[in-house]
Amino acid sequence: MKVLCACEESQRVCMAFREKGHEAYSCDILDCSGGHPEWHIKDDVLKHLNDGWDMIIAFPPCTHLAVSGARHFEVKRQDGRQREAIEFFCKFLTVDCKKIAIENPVNIISGDYIKRWFPDLAEKYGLPIKPSCTIQPYQFGDKARKTTNLWLKGLPALIPTNVVEPEILRYICKNGKVVTFSKDYCYNLRWDNKEEISKNRSKHILVSLRQWQINGVRR
Repeated sequence: MKVLCACEESQRVCMAFREKGHEAYSCDILDCSGGHPEWHIKDDVLKHLNDGWDMIIAFPPCTHLAVSGARHFEVKRQDGRQREAIEFFCKFLTVDCKKIAIENPVNIISGDYIKRWFPDLAEKYGLPIKPSCTIQPYQFGDKARKTTNLWLKGLPALIPTNVVEPEILRYICKNGKVVTFSKDYCYNLRWDNKEEISKNRSKHILVSLRQWQINGVRR
């Protein structure tokens, strides 16, 4: 198969498919960090959605979509960032490809938020659209916890194959509030390096997506 791993600079999914003999390419506006620039398309991925792919796995940025950032939504509606993020996400929902997987945390695509604030986009793309399945990295052998939704087309829902106990750290703030997080996400990272933390968090979901290149998805 010819596979596009959209919005992926780590090349983790790309390399997993390459190991199984598929012609896979990562695509991102950033340089790849996976060590295989010959398999990386450094460009706006929207320019390459119709390049004859058999399968597209997309990791669109969740910064302006995730419900965890709801306190910032008003500003993002006003300055146009949220509308742009919705349109970007929906380009993957509507692309002409037989096999599609879109990964994101719990976000506004699946609720009534867009109907209320962006009725034109809700009508244009038929929103809201519920995810096909919800998974956790710890269901696939990774001791991390990160609730992840998948919107699927032509692909089976992922079934847990190796459930392990997630490693959880608890941090007590000065105000007494207890914050819990997966150890893997922040271990050995500077708290002020948000870009590094974001990249590290995103990599934990990739091990579960390999189920498609191991089970049920053939060349």
